[in-house]
Amino acid sequence: MKFLSTLGLLGLTLIGLIIAIPILSVAFSVFGALVIFLVWIAPFWIIATSDQTTGFEKIAWLIAMVCLSWFAWVFYFFLAPLKRRDDYYGYTRR
Repeated sequence: MKFLSTLGLLGLTLIGLIIAIPILSVAFSVFGALVIFLVWIAPFWIIATSDQTTGFEKIAWLIAMVCLSWFAWVFYFFLAPLKRRDDYYGYTRR
């Protein structure tokens, strides 16, 4: 009798694992897709919330992100801002 209950328990465990594999694979796929999406959207968020650029220059960097993707993000860190902040507001340094 103990042999049959052990065999039944192993069978149910095997069936449970077979059922769990597709569920876990879908969960990992959704999690992986979410992580990839967040990594893809992060440069847009960084540029949009940055204080280094304002106005049309920020819009131009975001458009460059759409056209050039990650290359524009790398250029943003090395080149932004293209103009000094005083040039945006018409101030002159003395």
